[in-house]
Amino acid sequence: MPLKMLHVTAPVATEAHIKKIAASNSVISYERGSDLEGDHAQFFMLTRAGERQKVIDELQKLLGTSSRARINILPVEATIPDVDARETGDTREELMTKMRQGAHLDGGYLTLTLLSTIVAVIGLLQDNVAVVIGAMVIAPLLGPNLAFAFGTSLGDKKLMSEAFTTALAGMVLAILVSGAVGVIWGGVPESLELLSRTEVGLGGMALAAASGIAGVLSLTSGLSMTLVGVMVAVALLPPAATFGFMLGVQEWKLANGALLLLIVNVVCVNLAGLLVFFFKGVRPRLWFERRMAKPYVLSGMAMWSVLLVLLMYVISVRSI
Repeated sequence: MPLKMLHVTAPVATEAHIKKIAASNSVISYERGSDLEGDHAQFFMLTRAGERQKVIDELQKLLGTSSRARINILPVEATIPDVDARETGDTREELMTKMRQGAHLDGGYLTLTLLSTIVAVIGLLQDNVAVVIGAMVIAPLLGPNLAFAFGTSLGDKKLMSEAFTTALAGMVLAILVSGAVGVIWGGVPESLELLSRTEVGLGGMALAAASGIAGVLSLTSGLSMTLVGVMVAVALLPPAATFGFMLGVQEWKLANGALLLLIVNVVCVNLAGLLVFFFKGVRPRLWFERRMAKPYVLSGMAMWSVLLVLLMYVISVRSI
């Protein structure tokens, strides 16, 4: 549900300003809670997605110098009587929390990548679409890719670095595991699911671009990303697993095709994600932060676009 409760801890002296912020932004409800120690108090605002970002920005500006001030964004499952939710979407701060979780490299991420790769390789070798799709359900590849695009939009070098490291670790693990399977298997089976990942076409590029767009739209709209995560995994994990397998069986030409497909899909997902973040207005709160982030956004768009053009040229040459 797009409604969220803002639980604000702030100095009592700021009460009039907080009440004014609530009134000027037409929040659904505003209440003053109990007093706390140290001349602080609690305030509660029930907000829609449409005004929540502006309310949070104004509260941050008001409370920036207070060391004990805090803004908690709490989910609201339902409210009675019902209200018109109007616009849907998450605020920049909510998106940042999700992105940091998606960019985090830990044992859980590596375990899910390992398991999903094993399942994907089995599905590819058996030419079983259902098994391949099952692997996509547990593949955690959506998080780091969208986190990298989000970090670029904000000029957040730390988030970009974490996301890149996590995405690279996942890809390398998938390639190593599938490569080991290839060494053991010793040959290329007659599997359309496997061989189709060694060819690059406009359809694959469209799938990857659509995956990136759908991922960001689902994220910024506050909707579940489970199905979109499957879609992004379809674009990334099978080519990575196919590339590793072909390396293992020493089929260099087929491996090159799978690698090209993987690179194309990574570029399309990231470019699409960055463009949607840009057009959705995801940018830093302060003007000097926006100024510092602008070169990252422009260079990111330029880099992905140039890579995409070069890849399209390589694909056209290969098809001749």
